[in-house]
Amino acid sequence: MAHLGRVLQATAATRQLPHFGRRLWFFTSGAGLTTEKNVPYQKTLKEEGHSSLGGPTKPLPASADVVVVGGGSLGCQTIYHLAKMGVTNVVLLERDRLTSGTTWHTAGLLWQLRPSDVEVELLTHTRNVVSWELEEETGLHTGWIQNGGLFIASNKQRLDEYKRLMSLGKVFGIESHVLSPEETKELYPLMNVDDLYGTLYVPEDGTMDPAGTCTCLTRAASNRGALIIENCPVTGIEVRTDDFGVPRVAAVLTKQGAIQTSCVVNCCGVWAQALGEMAGVQVPLVAMHHAYVVTEKIEGIQNMPNVRDHDASVYLRLQGDALSVGGYESNPIFCEEALDNFAFGLFNLDWDVFTQHIDGAINRVPVLEKTGIKSTVCGPESFTADHKPLLGEAPEVRGFFLGCGFNSAGMMLGGGCGKELAHWIVHGHPEKDMFSYDIRRFHRFLTGNSRWIRERSHESYAKNYSIVFPYDEPLAGRNLRKDPLYEELLLQGCVFQERHGWERPGWFNPLGKAPVPDYNYYGAYGHPPCEEDAYRQLLSKEYTFDFPPHHNTIRAECLCCRNALAVFDMSYFGKFYLVGPDARKAANWLFTADVRKAPGTTVYTCMLNKDGGVESDLTVSSIDPGPRDSALAPAFEGEGPSPFPLNQYLFAGLTEFFLGWHSPQGVSPKEVALEVLRGPGSSLAHDQGGRLPLCLPGGLRTDYLFFTASKQVSFTFNSQQSTRAKPHPGCQLPLAGLLPCLLC
Repeated sequence: MAHLGRVLQATAATRQLPHFGRRLWFFTSGAGLTTEKNVPYQKTLKEEGHSSLGGPTKPLPASADVVVVGGGSLGCQTIYHLAKMGVTNVVLLERDRLTSGTTWHTAGLLWQLRPSDVEVELLTHTRNVVSWELEEETGLHTGWIQNGGLFIASNKQRLDEYKRLMSLGKVFGIESHVLSPEETKELYPLMNVDDLYGTLYVPEDGTMDPAGTCTCLTRAASNRGALIIENCPVTGIEVRTDDFGVPRVAAVLTKQGAIQTSCVVNCCGVWAQALGEMAGVQVPLVAMHHAYVVTEKIEGIQNMPNVRDHDASVYLRLQGDALSVGGYESNPIFCEEALDNFAFGLFNLDWDVFTQHIDGAINRVPVLEKTGIKSTVCGPESFTADHKPLLGEAPEVRGFFLGCGFNSAGMMLGGGCGKELAHWIVHGHPEKDMFSYDIRRFHRFLTGNSRWIRERSHESYAKNYSIVFPYDEPLAGRNLRKDPLYEELLLQGCVFQERHGWERPGWFNPLGKAPVPDYNYYGAYGHPPCEEDAYRQLLSKEYTFDFPPHHNTIRAECLCCRNALAVFDMSYFGKFYLVGPDARKAANWLFTADVRKAPGTTVYTCMLNKDGGVESDLTVSSIDPGPRDSALAPAFEGEGPSPFPLNQYLFAGLTEFFLGWHSPQGVSPKEVALEVLRGPGSSLAHDQGGRLPLCLPGGLRTDYLFFTASKQVSFTFNSQQSTRAKPHPGCQLPLAGLLPCLLC
């Protein structure tokens, strides 16, 4: 019998595990597939662990209003909520058996408290569905166990974060308590509390059974008319282009025939990319090995709460009279295997990777050092670049919805996200503000960048249990999109932040430049260990819930803007041209303010939804026609016909340009603005806008659109780098006087 303590010692000493006994024959440092495991969810396993044979379990319908692909947590939740909303002509297609992909081996934990109010609501809905709604509706027990949740704080900052979570939970009626080490020991006698600052206890947290939950969901959906078909792999998605040139879903293809439909929901987990490719949709996720081990029986562990020790990056889940031990390591294994026929399958556990969790688990519950290991569970899970799921309609194809990329949280978020996704499909929008989950939050420049997806997904995985500080910045996937002033700003001490793949100015470091280093995967995979470079040193000082050290620097920059002049970098903002014979009429209908202004005028306004809620705030500028090679002013009027198709002209012809957008603003005298804009034929009127062709050092051709107000002068610079750009003699922008005040 192997004990966790012996495993830790053996791995640390030799990096090779000895053969401790009959039950541990499968210990290996390899990561290949294994055909047999002793896993905690025996009732979800099929005979011999192989894929089901034969055809679909039910005949395929000729058509359906919605086809959900994938029979895991999200697929079952989505079809259940669609049926509850009255969409009864709906089909779920599962290539093997329900839960056979990744859902069957999930730990099934549910923690109700998150830093986001929307996520708290999503989790609350999941809990309601699995704890009582399904049982009332079907008469079946989902397997829900309410044993509570305990968050461990080993330092003051972590405890401060938990207090914030508790405050947010009070708003939503979630009971929680901050406990002292002594109170924690009384609640959990087997726990070591010597190094604790405190804990956060949530009595109504618990554990879900994936098989029981999905069985109840599909039973309830079937009772309402939904069709659940297993053993039916999807072989293709038929996409047709409508009369306006917009691609739309037309049918789902299988070996047994096609189902005509205008709506497909991709709930395929780690296989979501493959289904997306069938429709020409990019699904930005990465599959990784994710593991836990199940211990032998532990005396006195019954009825103990589940534990999350964030600082040790480990969780302890109650498993009857045993514990499941898992966590998030800094060097997870990326799935490189072909998983085409992977059903109810697992990988061999790589102990060189997993051992780092054992030390933290033994420190928290010392009895584990002498407790045997009953089984290991290592399966594929999908992870995304910002550790948020991918939901909503894909921008590439109308009617193709995503419900995937749940970062090992598909069970706990499944109920809330399934409801929102169903509402999205039926009504065209979710009930809640789901922007942080919406697939459209990622620019297509990023969703097609494999390096960015891999780096950011790794960092999100490695930092899953890190404190969520308000001023933290990613180190992965940086330096992808820079505006033309980037190098000059860097020399001036600009500390950059990342937004939508853009490097944008955050604030200026008076001690000199601090470039963003190349991503080193936190020293994993043979990369050199992290060094204390200037950027990391500055970023580490921002890890606080109080005012960061650079707060006074930003204060000075803001006062400079208020009392003199500052430059705002707007390069990372979305920019759209509305063109055509009715452009001004359309703009006045789309936006809340009256935007029928003279050329050179900018109006700050909002876009509302049908309920009067604000969808976006933005500025709308009326611009004069310009030369055909100008990115700022297209060569056509807003009152005349457009020479380009409307759905294509969105910077479609600007692939050779490197675009930047800068706006100097403030209350400086007119003379300061004239000094900035000095050049051949420059002029500045008080009551109308204009455009000056200028050039920055290095041959960056620049167009200017500016307008004047009674007390404040504002200009917008548009810088574009092109192989055709040539410097205009005697026309240089004096950067030195503006850069120390550049804001975002």
